[in-house]
Amino acid sequence: MIADRAELDASYAGLAARYPEGEQVPVPPHWGGFRVVPASVEFWQGRENRLHDRLRYVAEGGGAWRVERLAP
Repeated sequence: MIADRAELDASYAGLAARYPEGEQVPVPPHWGGFRVVPASVEFWQGRENRLHDRLRYVAEGGGAWRVERLAP
C-alpha cells in the first residue's frame, strides 16, 4: 500500500533516475508477455431513457484513430 501521493511521486522519481528514458529495464530470464494492439475500442456511457452515448475508435494506422458514433 502507498501512504500518499508524495510517496508515489518519490518512488517514480527514483526509478526514472535509475532507468532514464530509452534505457532497458532489467527483467528476469523467465519473463514473458503479450503485446495487445487493438483494432478498435468502444466507450459506452449510460444515459436516461436508454439514449446511451457509444463511441468507437477505429485504428487507421500511423497512430491515427477514426471516431464513430454508434446507435444506443
